[in-house]
Amino acid sequence: MRRQRLLEALQSAVEPLAGAYLAELFGVSRQVIVQDVALLRAEGHLIESTVRGYRLSRVSLGVRDAFGVLHGPDVTETELNALVDLGITVIDVVVYHPIYGELRGGLDLQSRRDVSQFMQRLHEEETTLLSTLTHGAHVHTVEARDRELLTAGRSALRQLGILNED
Repeated sequence: MRRQRLLEALQSAVEPLAGAYLAELFGVSRQVIVQDVALLRAEGHLIESTVRGYRLSRVSLGVRDAFGVLHGPDVTETELNALVDLGITVIDVVVYHPIYGELRGGLDLQSRRDVSQFMQRLHEEETTLLSTLTHGAHVHTVEARDRELLTAGRSALRQLGILNED
């Protein structure tokens, strides 16, 4: 019953719902919400985890690409703002770990506000970026309304000296 109510909450949500909010809403721990989401995914529901919370997968409204980059953590905010300023959505970050293989973190960053909130949460949680596992090498899945914007995004990253074109 709780999982069905969780699914209904996600279906009616306009914005992603934070795990802490869902835990409070249903009177359970955050870990129970994580388990419920895993079970819903196993049933075939397409639920994404983003930095702002859980949401049902959205339909792509444009074209997608992947940008490989290499830089330290001090360039992250500049990198992400360069992309969102062009109207590019940063869907996720992917690193390749020698033991675990591909590790993916949902981002769904569409604006400077989103980037600012992501950076603030990174500092508040006193954690590190996935790219620290790979000495700065990572890939972003990105989406834009047309190929020209993706080309502009690639150029912006090249100008910053962080585009990995190997």
